[in-house]
Amino acid sequence: MAMVIGLTGSIATGKSTVSQMFKDFEIPVVDADKIAREVVNPGEEAYERVVKVFGESILLPNQTLDRKALGSLIFKDEAKRKLLNSIIHPAIRERIFERKDAHIKAGEQCVVLDVPLLFEGDYSKVVDRTIVVAVDEAVQLERLMKRNELTEEEARERINSQLSIKEKAKLADAVIDNNGTIAQSREQLKNLLSLWNIR
Repeated sequence: MAMVIGLTGSIATGKSTVSQMFKDFEIPVVDADKIAREVVNPGEEAYERVVKVFGESILLPNQTLDRKALGSLIFKDEAKRKLLNSIIHPAIRERIFERKDAHIKAGEQCVVLDVPLLFEGDYSKVVDRTIVVAVDEAVQLERLMKRNELTEEEARERINSQLSIKEKAKLADAVIDNNGTIAQSREQLKNLLSLWNIR
């Protein structure tokens, strides 16, 4: 029986780094962020609905979504954010389950669902174990400002639009402390996989 692990974190906590570690260990990862980009590509049903609702001002000249324009619309307006989520989340969810099932069908011992909204989107109910990648709030703020070239206010806005990392950590089966080096995080993951009899 395959084990399905739900991996999450908050913005700029290093979840993608840990996700890559699973791939390095040859454990397949279904990446919700990648799927989220796929479902809003031109021609996709969710794309058509987003453009219909938010208008063509959120499109780049090549007709793909202008993520920055859409982001600035929804980060400040909860009603618009909920509306966008109601369009794209069902499409993302369906594709995540398709990929997960395909890996299990292919005989994989373990599959990771890398989902930023693991708890908020109720994905935790369809996985066997959950891991949260966590850092201190000051580290998160600093990394986000640096990575996305944001002001402190903009970075805080994005952090506050998500469930706090402390809340996520309370809900998880395991927490990877990503304040240290990549090697330290990798060691924590290795120990966890060993504990859960994976590999």
